[in-house]
Amino acid sequence: QVQLVESGGGLVQAGDSLKLSCAASGRTFTMYTMGWFRQAPGKERQFVAGIVWSGGATYYADSVKGRFTISRDNAKNTVYLQMNSLKPEDTAIYYCAADRRWGSRSYNPSEYDYWGQGTQVTVSS
Repeated sequence: QVQLVESGGGLVQAGDSLKLSCAASGRTFTMYTMGWFRQAPGKERQFVAGIVWSGGATYYADSVKGRFTISRDNAKNTVYLQMNSLKPEDTAIYYCAADRRWGSRSYNPSEYDYWGQGTQVTVSS
């Protein structure tokens, strides 16, 4: 089994930066895709960023391109989301997730197998 625990959320002002961490314990899928998703009140869970093992390829939602950066440290079983130039519309609960399929490049939350409990990010104007 895999347990994912997010941390690093909080209250920030528009334009500020924040770095989220997701620590994995137990069995991990270090060769598989890790992703970040977010869910705002009354909204569907939305893809934010993903990272694939092969070449460290990353991919992002259009709304965060150029502002957010996903990375992973397999030695520490940790994935990160660096968020810069934060906007009020970034306010949401942020979740990390793992996709067991080797080399996948998925935007679909239903295709991810393991989820963390989420961490709240609130951006005030």
